[in-house]
Amino acid sequence: MIYAEILCITSIHKETEQYYFMHLRIEFQGNGDITLPLQYNHLLQGFIYKTIDEKMADFLHNRGYGEGRIFKLFTFSRLIGSFNNRLKPNHIVFKSNIFLELASPLEDFCESFANGLFKKSLNIGGNELNVVGITIERHEIQGEFATLESLSPIVVYSTMTKSDGSKYTCYFHPGEKEFEKIATENLRKKYQALTGKRIDDELTIRCESRPKLCVLDYKNTIIKGYMGKLSLNGPNPLIQIALDAGLGSKNSQGFGCMRLAEKKY
Repeated sequence: MIYAEILCITSIHKETEQYYFMHLRIEFQGNGDITLPLQYNHLLQGFIYKTIDEKMADFLHNRGYGEGRIFKLFTFSRLIGSFNNRLKPNHIVFKSNIFLELASPLEDFCESFANGLFKKSLNIGGNELNVVGITIERHEIQGEFATLESLSPIVVYSTMTKSDGSKYTCYFHPGEKEFEKIATENLRKKYQALTGKRIDDELTIRCESRPKLCVLDYKNTIIKGYMGKLSLNGPNPLIQIALDAGLGSKNSQGFGCMRLAEKKY
């Protein structure tokens, strides 16, 4: 049986120009064990694009939001569930139902994804799955402070140039000043892409737990990110967009998905 908790959600309120944190929590059930490669981010990303309607998928994949720096304005979590990563080399085996969380400030995107889940057949990495639960939640950040917890690694980086002219990627730890600077500017650009307005006020980002380094291989590209709990203090809309669209970069590849730390399941 499929159950759903549907709340009245509007991504942008024209009267107040305020938008709301939207999280979809989906529970999947397989016919048995659910086996996936350890590096499964690209499979989830592909699943999301196949689930939303074709016109929206084409727009997000080929265009996106903003000018210059383009954003997809959605992110998703790691898969949540009981697993064993020793049964099969380079694979992860989930022994029961799995959960996926997806966040976006785009109401049409969330509705399209939720509706697409009711297709006759859903497949992730060769696993035939059934949806047994969908919860759609709305959260509004109150004030100018919030503690957020990562559901997927937060990636903050800068591309550097060596003396010989070649380029390399430098990834930053949440405790570093460059992490705060780059992540804040990224949130400003996301907010501008969504609303057409820019916020230049400062935002502070502080570690509330010891960040855990995660090294992932995304389509043969090594990406470094951090899991942990962070406190954000500054403009309310920037904190809100961190929840709506993700913190850091590469959000649509499954990085930087956040939730309110006090949220329990």
